[in-house]
Amino acid sequence: MAVIKPFKGLRPPQEIAEDLACLPYDVMNSEEAARMADGKENSLLHITRAEIDLPDGTDIHADEVYEKSVENFTRFQQNGWLQQDDEPKYYIYAQTMDGRTQYGIVGAASCDDYHNGIIKKHELTRPDKEEDRMILTRYLNANIEPVFFSYKAVPEIDALVESVVKNQAPDYDFVAEDGFGHHFWTIQKKSVIQQIEELFSKKVPATYVADGHHRTAAAARIGLEKKAQNPNHTGNESYNYFMAVHFPDNQLQIIDYNRVVKDLNGLSVSELLGKLAQGFHLENMGTELFKPSRLHEFGMYLEGEWYKLTAKEGTYDDSDPIGVLDVTILSSQVLEPILDIQDLRTSKRIDFVGGIRGLGELKKRVDSGDMKVAFALYPVSMEQLIAIADSGNIMPPKTTWFEPKLRSGLVIHKLD
Repeated sequence: MAVIKPFKGLRPPQEIAEDLACLPYDVMNSEEAARMADGKENSLLHITRAEIDLPDGTDIHADEVYEKSVENFTRFQQNGWLQQDDEPKYYIYAQTMDGRTQYGIVGAASCDDYHNGIIKKHELTRPDKEEDRMILTRYLNANIEPVFFSYKAVPEIDALVESVVKNQAPDYDFVAEDGFGHHFWTIQKKSVIQQIEELFSKKVPATYVADGHHRTAAAARIGLEKKAQNPNHTGNESYNYFMAVHFPDNQLQIIDYNRVVKDLNGLSVSELLGKLAQGFHLENMGTELFKPSRLHEFGMYLEGEWYKLTAKEGTYDDSDPIGVLDVTILSSQVLEPILDIQDLRTSKRIDFVGGIRGLGELKKRVDSGDMKVAFALYPVSMEQLIAIADSGNIMPPKTTWFEPKLRSGLVIHKLD
């Protein structure tokens, strides 16, 4: 069963929470981070992307960047921009997008659960990205940004969350510049805190990494590292846990993750359409944007026109958690055999566009001449994600896109 612990969160005062909170470090580059932090001396980006406070061109992995993060982290605490709670708490972090709100419980997940497979993953991680987050965690001695977890919904947990939200004013409540709402409560009642811990230990057999695989892996490895360095290790130390926001699966919605390709691998348009017809039923949809409406249906934008591609039976396996995925069908029927894109992780001829940018972004990339063809996919479901994680399989790269992104800085977990 899943172990989720309350912790003494390090949090901003209410009046600066909106300015301090920021998007995750990995959804922006240095220039974008600098623009986002412009005029905000207390933006957490001065800690998560500390290169913005150093000369242009500074290597983001240089020691001086990590040292600047520590300097800024210390300054934030000295200035009272981050203040630690006196007692261990759980927190509720809710996000609103397009009129829909999802409610997550912020708690400390167990490093042992990650190593023992109770925390389940669905993506591979890159060692270089893991190492970067491990170095920052070592320097700061804190989980500075949360990871995004899910679990199979438990009605009793839902009821506890609802009781807090209805009867307690939020600590933070704001709409960010992207239009998404962020709402945050500190759970004050010790009886509710105890009930949450017990319910997870009795009714949540596993949790699932939705977003943040590299941060999760890095945090779990830091836990092992600190355990090995401590001759008096008991298992109760803060470093045995890391910060995660746990959302029930029935509140989450995965957004499509689409593909754009630079060339047609030497084929003419008619040759490409002919090859596609072997595995798909093709229908020309004209110039209007076309969004797939069901599994195994694809949109394709090519030379100013949209096509509906419906996968023929025999090109997929609905009994296989990987074979049923539309990203698998696209790779096995189009990208690999027709366009000769064999490795999504390394090919320079393909790029990926999160569905939050809309189909217009696909059209723009092709019309500009930057790309030759675009493919719009029907999004993966939470049921598919959980089935894959439970089976021990790994999704193809760039399969899931979650929105809204968790804002960093609303709460921080210190490792001692």
